[in-house]
Amino acid sequence: MKLHKFTKLTTALLFSVPLVSCTQKEQTSKTEVQPYTLACYHEVNGRQGVACEGDYYYVSGSTTLTKYDKNWNIVAQNDKPFAEGYELEVNHIGDIDVYNGEIYCGVELFLDGVASNIQIAVYDSETLTLKRTFPFESESGQNECSGIAVNPDEGTVWMCAWPDDEAGHYVYQYKLESGEYLGKTCLDPAPKWIQGIAYHKGAYYLTADDGDADNDQCDHVYKAVWCKKENVFKITEEKKLDDIIRQGEIEGLTFDTERNQLLVLYNRGARIILGMPSGFYSGYDHEIHEVYTYNINK
Repeated sequence: MKLHKFTKLTTALLFSVPLVSCTQKEQTSKTEVQPYTLACYHEVNGRQGVACEGDYYYVSGSTTLTKYDKNWNIVAQNDKPFAEGYELEVNHIGDIDVYNGEIYCGVELFLDGVASNIQIAVYDSETLTLKRTFPFESESGQNECSGIAVNPDEGTVWMCAWPDDEAGHYVYQYKLESGEYLGKTCLDPAPKWIQGIAYHKGAYYLTADDGDADNDQCDHVYKAVWCKKENVFKITEEKKLDDIIRQGEIEGLTFDTERNQLLVLYNRGARIILGMPSGFYSGYDHEIHEVYTYNINK
């Protein structure tokens, strides 16, 4: 997940290619309707997160923010998002969300496998410039922020953590307007290596880098339904990422409600060990970042 010292913003080759796997062809011959159908994929400039609002998509790299139109043409980009406005040093953006013209980012300082200075940063979706920040609650037990999601129905913001330890077994809730900490909620069962979070139609969705790319194992999207009486999120598998070009590392996700689509950011090419790059797989000399777009058939 972490590429702080290695990620640089470069001009990406943007493309859209319909992609149907053999598995999908077999499935479509059956009478059952598959919940998600892969429509296309697009190479993008960032490796961390994706968000959607109105006529635009937004992609985060570890140290970049890029805005695209619905044809995946670059509209704006910020390759120095930490240049000003921060009282505490940060060097990493995770998965993002966008609401009411503002981009919500979970940012942190990540050095040698340890995260600190975690906070919620809000950027203007037009200019991609920083507007304000909220500190996280240090007593919450959260030790990293891999993603953030806005729930506009309840006026809350939720943060997830990447490490596969106790901190990664919870999601952390804040007030949308004030940034006040509201508490944490347990995931049951907790996915391993959570990379992103999104809110959609009353439920939350998590991506988990729980497949071993060396053995061609798939990563997953999970659905989280909040049982408020028990204060627990019940987790079920939503989608297996078995229809991508090559297994690698899943990252953020979002929903395009106007087009009724699920978007998932996926990286391939680089071998990632405990969140850090360790060379490339055969046939690659750099890491490729792609957004996979799925039509929702439910």
